[in-house]
Amino acid sequence: MTRSQTPTFKAGQVDGLLVEPLDQMTLIYQRRSGVTHIVAEPIPEILAVMGNDFLSAEDVATRLASSFDLDDSNATAIVLARLEELASLGLVERRNA
Repeated sequence: MTRSQTPTFKAGQVDGLLVEPLDQMTLIYQRRSGVTHIVAEPIPEILAVMGNDFLSAEDVATRLASSFDLDDSNATAIVLARLEELASLGLVERRNA
């Protein structure tokens, strides 16, 4: 998939989510759906670095790398998999390029 064909993702409205850390897990209550999601790292970190922009998985991995030590050469693929999961949960919006 070329960069122009890669999907981009945008985090849901921050004011529509209640985020509560709970030990090793994080609870994310989605007001719109009334659903509480139980997530683990790196989901809260991914949502935090996304801001209000449509980003590719590579862009998100780059933003994460500025705050975390990402030495995995598969970081973009891992981030893409998490973004697809978040899209299926309705926590991020997916847009095809």
